[in-house]
Amino acid sequence: MYKGFSRIWNVYCLDRLQPCVTPFATNVFNSQKGKVGSIGYVFKRTKKHDNKGNPSALFVPVPVKPNPDDINVGEELTGRLKKQDLLKILNKFYQKPEVRVLAAENGLDEQLLHQSFLSFRRHCLEHDLPPDLHITISDILVGAGHVDDLFPYFLRHARLAFPHLDCLDDLKKISDLRTPASWYPQARNINRKIIFHAGPTNSGKTYHAMERYLTSKSGVYCGPLKLLATEIYHKSNSKGTPCDLITGEERRHASQYNTLVDNNEETDTAQEKESYLIDEPELTPSRHVACTVEMTSLNEMYEVAIVDEIQMIGDRGRGWAWTRAVLGLQAEELHLCGEAGAINLIEEICNTTGEEIEVRSYKRLTELKVEDAALGSLDRVREGDCIVCFNKNDIYSVSRAIEQRGHEVAVIYGSLPPGTKLAQANKFNDPESSCKVMVATDAIGLGINLSIRRIIFYSLIKPVVNEDGDKEMDVISISQALQIAGRAGRYGSVWETGYVTTYKPEDLATLKMLLAQPPDPIAQAGLHPTAEQMELYAYHLPHATLSSLMDIFVHLCTVDDSLYFMCNTEGFKFLAEMIQHVPLPLRARYVFCCAPINNKLPFVCATFLKMVRQYSRNEPITRNWMSNAVDWPLPPPKTIMDLIHLEAVFDVMELYLWLSYRFPDMFPDVKLVREMEVGLDAIIQQGIFQITRLLRNSEQVLRSDPEMTELGRNRLGKLHTQSRDDEPKGKLSEMLVAKGLITPQMLKKLQQELAVEKTDKKTKGSRHRRK
Repeated sequence: MYKGFSRIWNVYCLDRLQPCVTPFATNVFNSQKGKVGSIGYVFKRTKKHDNKGNPSALFVPVPVKPNPDDINVGEELTGRLKKQDLLKILNKFYQKPEVRVLAAENGLDEQLLHQSFLSFRRHCLEHDLPPDLHITISDILVGAGHVDDLFPYFLRHARLAFPHLDCLDDLKKISDLRTPASWYPQARNINRKIIFHAGPTNSGKTYHAMERYLTSKSGVYCGPLKLLATEIYHKSNSKGTPCDLITGEERRHASQYNTLVDNNEETDTAQEKESYLIDEPELTPSRHVACTVEMTSLNEMYEVAIVDEIQMIGDRGRGWAWTRAVLGLQAEELHLCGEAGAINLIEEICNTTGEEIEVRSYKRLTELKVEDAALGSLDRVREGDCIVCFNKNDIYSVSRAIEQRGHEVAVIYGSLPPGTKLAQANKFNDPESSCKVMVATDAIGLGINLSIRRIIFYSLIKPVVNEDGDKEMDVISISQALQIAGRAGRYGSVWETGYVTTYKPEDLATLKMLLAQPPDPIAQAGLHPTAEQMELYAYHLPHATLSSLMDIFVHLCTVDDSLYFMCNTEGFKFLAEMIQHVPLPLRARYVFCCAPINNKLPFVCATFLKMVRQYSRNEPITRNWMSNAVDWPLPPPKTIMDLIHLEAVFDVMELYLWLSYRFPDMFPDVKLVREMEVGLDAIIQQGIFQITRLLRNSEQVLRSDPEMTELGRNRLGKLHTQSRDDEPKGKLSEMLVAKGLITPQMLKKLQQELAVEKTDKKTKGSRHRRK
């Protein structure tokens, strides 16, 4: 469910994109009007169409073409067959129980049997039959044969219609994921020393692992975020250990460190930025690397490897990257840092690799106290407070309300560029700055060092992705509560004692219960199919789309569910279906489908589709092409809608840089696009600094624009109301939808039912008065 300005922006963005992406936008937001399964830009997937309980539903029959050599040969030998007699024989064949038994023995379940029979019957009625089949049916008609004699011909046709029947055993072998440790023989040949640094936030676990990393001859740090990898890059180089940085979107050599912006420095001249952007391919790689976990190289040998936030091995979307690092890193010492809830799982995985694990437990370095009272009102916000919200709508309304009370506010949320996040963090951390209050999402839980005195949970409800890839509203987990609350009271800062509370009094008891429990145990580690496995599937099933191949793989795969699970592939399939009509080699198609895209942003998806089309025509995606695609240069934002659009444009530039390292020849202008990105980051920073003015301007635009939707007015009206008062006011229905307790579709149905009831009452009342 879209919330707040995200929903307004979708309407606004559709209007702006209408000339160039009408088919795409229409398919995204009105896909229910089309035919399910039709080839379009996007196939909107629902549980109804996923057929998770029946893998056979994923196989689409291939049209069986008649053999030109079969023309009239059987007819010349035995005479013409009447279609009515032929149809009677075929239907009698399908109704026999023995046919179902034989079909099951040959891999045809009820669904495949039915589809195969329909194809077989249609083929027999519409085309000339092969001579042997024609003669067999003629014999059955005159009593010289039995209807069961048709089965070999039916099975022959079924295997032509469903090629997977001949290679089902091979497909199952390819998707056998029960022993992932055996995929990394080089790591298995090393007697690795595995050390688990277990502890809560602010306990020094990563610090101790880093001490070993900095003194090693070679090392790799694998973190969950670019910000964390960048922080290690800075720390390592500043302490005299040359370290390179590798993320999905950029590469930095250790020699470039002095030209970069240090987190604690304010100077950054244009000349310095220019020198940082120069490509230097002749530079020798350093012996130490800081990278995001997905970019971890398994081909290099290291003395020390650190895998941070190891509890994310159980993440439904990204857990596979941690599993791959744990099983495949070639390191003499493997240091795992994270919550104690992952210890048992890692021990079980180490049992399968024959490795021993040493657990080192750490306690929090500073005290964390849960307050006895909720905040209750934003009038009680104090210096060093951080209000944590779980959606942008609350971020906007709370930050505006606090600024109206005379406080300067720093704002951090997930879709902001890294530079903007760091700028906001530095403003909040700076003792000389007048900004002493922060409003943020759970994006502060990882990757940013903040001097927070008190964490205030504005709500304990947040959207979570379930096993099916759908978003649901639920209370935050124990792990999330501990991770976020632990950001209060940073060791070595002015606030060494941390405090935590909630905004609403009714949430405080729940928070205390969450924080009193140990972290949730991580029961399984994530897995994900590789490009090589998809290529093998495509070899056996050449007519299947990449999305179908992924579906089939997930349904046929065998996983040791006592240790592992298959990560969610909905995002991959979304992109695969979006670009299915574009002619691409399979490996390139797979790489494009792995691109980190927020598929809820129409502008990003539409630009991605343009990039893929340009690539398929073998035309380079240049800086000029990008400028035209994003309408560069872009002016500073005047409204929140403008700011959201700028964030989407930044995502497009990040996408370009990500693709440039996979297809360097087709995305050649890395330096120029990065310059654009640096400029855009500065523009977004200015917009965040003036977020209250943007909110005020947005309201004025809505009031003056008669074409704006009623939904937009209601949402901004809600923001305006909340900025004056702490508690949201308005209709109960709007509050229920905003909190995720009912969906807009449910609300619409309720309104329809109420309208019908109201009409019935009026009709009965008028009848009663007439009587």
